[in-house]
Amino acid sequence: MISVTRNTVAMEGNHAVAYAVKQTKPQVLSVFPITPQTTMLEKLAEYIERGELKAELIKVEGEHSALAAVYGAAISGSRVFTATSSQGLLYMGEMIYWVGGERVPIVSAVATRAIAEPWSIWDDHQDFFTKRDSSWIMMMAENVQDAYDMTIQAFKISEDKKVLLPVMVGFDGFILTHTMERLEILDDEDVERFVPPREFNLVDFSDPINVGPLAQPDDYMKFKRDAMIAMRQSEEVIERTAHEYANLSGRDQDGMIECFNCNDAEYVFLTAGAWSGDAKEAVRRMRKEGKKVGLIKLRVIRPFPEKVREVVRGVSKIVVFDREYSFGFGGILAGELKSKLYGSGIEIMSVIAGLGGKDVRPTHFQKVMNDVISGEKFQERWLND
Repeated sequence: MISVTRNTVAMEGNHAVAYAVKQTKPQVLSVFPITPQTTMLEKLAEYIERGELKAELIKVEGEHSALAAVYGAAISGSRVFTATSSQGLLYMGEMIYWVGGERVPIVSAVATRAIAEPWSIWDDHQDFFTKRDSSWIMMMAENVQDAYDMTIQAFKISEDKKVLLPVMVGFDGFILTHTMERLEILDDEDVERFVPPREFNLVDFSDPINVGPLAQPDDYMKFKRDAMIAMRQSEEVIERTAHEYANLSGRDQDGMIECFNCNDAEYVFLTAGAWSGDAKEAVRRMRKEGKKVGLIKLRVIRPFPEKVREVVRGVSKIVVFDREYSFGFGGILAGELKSKLYGSGIEIMSVIAGLGGKDVRPTHFQKVMNDVISGEKFQERWLND
């Protein structure tokens, strides 16, 4: 265990992410304001104005340009950061795939928010999940502490030479972005030791090359295969980074997934994001009633954790709470879990809930699971009450 200094503060999610970014010392930032991410940008600009963060903040007219700006800086060797939400993430769309396909180390925070139409500024995960096939590593926080910790880890993961992929850190809009929670922060020196300055460039200025040229079919396949290999290798890097960060911070870090009361569970919730805390409270209450219920929380959406196969042994039914939906298909997380567990014999059910900020509480989790334990079967249920 490395001896480190930890300070406990109260901080809202947007400011916690901004503080983590300040500590990792990126040289270039470009962020376009959008609710509910805006206060993060304001705090980063404040750090730069005060001289606490020595970085160039590139002002742009929109999210597409924001990602394009940091993309160019990252190729040139800079550590970079951006952030967005909802329609802004969609507006970034072309550059999201460009950055992922080119395997450029970039970290982006995504304050999750519903997608129009109808217009909504409240939380769900629809925006985040639209980018699941873009060659970005995708992490999702449960609370403000997670958002801070994951942001620091994201830089280390993205810049690892076995990975070299961009990383998105999702955290729930308003529920986390604007909620003040207890937060343990590390000293700047400890973070710098954990995430040292970036040591390599993607281009050699003494030997100029084209960046992003036309790829012939054989080369295109090779690029995509290399990205696939890097994504698979990232699982080991994510787990290792979490272990190293746990040693640094003194806080448990669960890597790809967290299992809560899973050891003897017969019935399990599967969640990602802030409502995992509500699911944990439901599990505690049901355990007191003698019911063998547990929770699998996905901390990483991409790559989808292979480890999930190991932790469901002995489980008979899994209830997936989906805060996103693929129209014409179903709940996205439930569908991905069914694919991953094909042939296991485990019954998997999808609950669609929380879209557009619809409130979901521990009692909702309890009600659904009690119905399942009582023998109710369904492929998909929309939680409207």
